[in-house]
Amino acid sequence: MASKNESSLVTEKVPKLPSLEGLNWLLHLYYIRKDFKACKDLIKEQIALTNGNCEYAFYVHALIMRQEGRIQESLELFQSCSLLNPANVLNLKQIARSLFLLGRHKASIDVFNEALKKAPTDWEIKHNIGICFWHLKQNEKAKQYFKEAINLSKNEMSFLMMAKLFVSENNLEAAIEVLVKAAEFNPESCEILTVLGLLYMKQRQFQKSFEALGNALTYNPTYYKSILAVCNMIQIHNDHDVALNKYRIAADTAPESPRLWNNIGMCFFGKKKYVAAISCLKRATYLSPFEWKILYNLGLIHLAMQQYASAFRYLNSAVNFRPKEPLIYSLIAVALTHLEDPTNAKQAYEHSLALDGENVYTNLNFAVFLYNQGDRQGAASRLIEFRKNFDSILRGKKKDIDPELQDIASKLGPILNIGEVSRPKTTEQKQDSNSNYSSDKYSKQTEDLEENYRRESTVASVSNVGFNGSRSETPRTESRVSTANMMRRDFENN
Repeated sequence: MASKNESSLVTEKVPKLPSLEGLNWLLHLYYIRKDFKACKDLIKEQIALTNGNCEYAFYVHALIMRQEGRIQESLELFQSCSLLNPANVLNLKQIARSLFLLGRHKASIDVFNEALKKAPTDWEIKHNIGICFWHLKQNEKAKQYFKEAINLSKNEMSFLMMAKLFVSENNLEAAIEVLVKAAEFNPESCEILTVLGLLYMKQRQFQKSFEALGNALTYNPTYYKSILAVCNMIQIHNDHDVALNKYRIAADTAPESPRLWNNIGMCFFGKKKYVAAISCLKRATYLSPFEWKILYNLGLIHLAMQQYASAFRYLNSAVNFRPKEPLIYSLIAVALTHLEDPTNAKQAYEHSLALDGENVYTNLNFAVFLYNQGDRQGAASRLIEFRKNFDSILRGKKKDIDPELQDIASKLGPILNIGEVSRPKTTEQKQDSNSNYSSDKYSKQTEDLEENYRRESTVASVSNVGFNGSRSETPRTESRVSTANMMRRDFENN
């Protein structure tokens, strides 16, 4: 009896200490539900109850601050977590990530290296160090850490970043090789298959591209990036109705994708439904106001509608975001020509050719412009330059040739006393090896040609800058905006 009394006295004397981690489950529940208000209230209670010793409360609070864009405050809270538990590698990784988001890449690398000492087999640390070196333009070190991350774990993120690094170096073959290897370890990764298909498309290996994209859609029929890439191939063949039907599927999955609405707009443009095209492109630029390709396409459509002042406004905005894109200057020159500003139009043409002197469309348009301004010698030199690049295209067979491009060059040549531009032979002409391309179609007198050419040149100077998307020499912004950010992932989201 006495022993029972003694034990009851002992139990009454034991103090009820608050549990430091007792409500972590509730904090986690509020956080994943994104009920940040309730989460912050509970965090305050936990910190007050534990006298500031609840590590998880500080950790969740830091994550909330990061999502709200308060990166510096988030960094300070993660540092508090690290002081409470210096052995926790996750705290160091989050500190390094916050430093990365603040643009302090070298400091981030230092913290990641400290975390790597405690967890030498953590692939994510090596992967993130590689990203930091990539942002510091130290590509060789970045490759080294990406390879180490791939050796530790065959995670698709490291493969994608390695491929992105090779793409930035214009080494598409190496990027494809990396992604083919990645597909062996991650055969059901839609991201890898889609990027691989896009790279095949850049190399004009359309059969392999279609196979890769088809496999991606087999695993996930609603994966919108794959749908955008497939529709890109469809748009190349000018089958806009089929592309629009497939875009409806993507619109259900990603209704706020600016690239989707850009491509839908350019489908309508291909169908010559300009008002619908402008509506879609304006929605796209609302979702992504800093995307220069959308602004470029808006300028393109306004040129087609002969609204030259509006076209100049959009193209001027595009060139502010992409000052080294030659085609923008070429279109600005076309707009300025119609706005009766030949001095600035000439400067725009010259600047465009300084950036890309081999562009056949710019060279021909500049020749048309100079001829209309009375500079026959300058027009002749531009046309000769056009011929050189045009012949190399024919020999290389890198792309389809716009027939209007050939027609205008053929009309301009006799006027400037320059021979006719080379043309691909027809089937009948290939059978007759001794025959040359017949020029009877253009056998008018020079005076008649000159009169007709002056009448048609203003239309030509617009239509030859890439309106006919499938024949444009430059990267086709109307349907290839979906390839602009093939790989955007840096750090894994928390």
